[in-house]
Amino acid sequence: MNYNDFDRLVAQTRSVRRFKANEVVTTDILRNLVNLARITPSSRNLQPLKYILVNSQKAREQLFGCLSWAGALKSWSGPAVDERPGGYIIIMGDTKIRNRFSCDHGITAQTMMLGARSRGLGGCIVASIDREKVCAMFNIDKRYEILLVLALGTPAEEVRIEPLPEDGNINYWRDNKEVHHVPKRALRDIIVKELTV
Repeated sequence: MNYNDFDRLVAQTRSVRRFKANEVVTTDILRNLVNLARITPSSRNLQPLKYILVNSQKAREQLFGCLSWAGALKSWSGPAVDERPGGYIIIMGDTKIRNRFSCDHGITAQTMMLGARSRGLGGCIVASIDREKVCAMFNIDKRYEILLVLALGTPAEEVRIEPLPEDGNINYWRDNKEVHHVPKRALRDIIVKELTV
């Protein structure tokens, strides 16, 4: 892979919130994505993260009801029945290994998102989770802390990066063609200093 291919992969790895619900993410793909996460850097190399793979119809329906979608889109209640994810990965921290998980779950979530996109899939890293309900529903041992849920599937929407408007509004929006627009700050606005040669 060359730099241009990688840059394109990163640019195409956007948060997708509408999927083709009839296309289930296979168990092999879910396992492969966790295998990518397994070899990512880990603080002190403790490797405290554990995962639950979800792609059965019943479990997907149950988990969907425990997640909140797109807080900036006030008039949108989330994916319709035919737009729901085809699979999920629940990312958890094992408190018997460590009680704080540093940035490990962020690293693994984005690595899995890149891996999913390279396979033609899309995803959304969800942090707004009814954790108590998920633990009870899936009989998750108290030693595991749910950190994130990765929703995955075949994208059913287009997502575009836009320049941040002059008023600085960072809220994403959908246009009348249902294209999802995500404003991003310019490079000049995020580099504070260059101590370079």
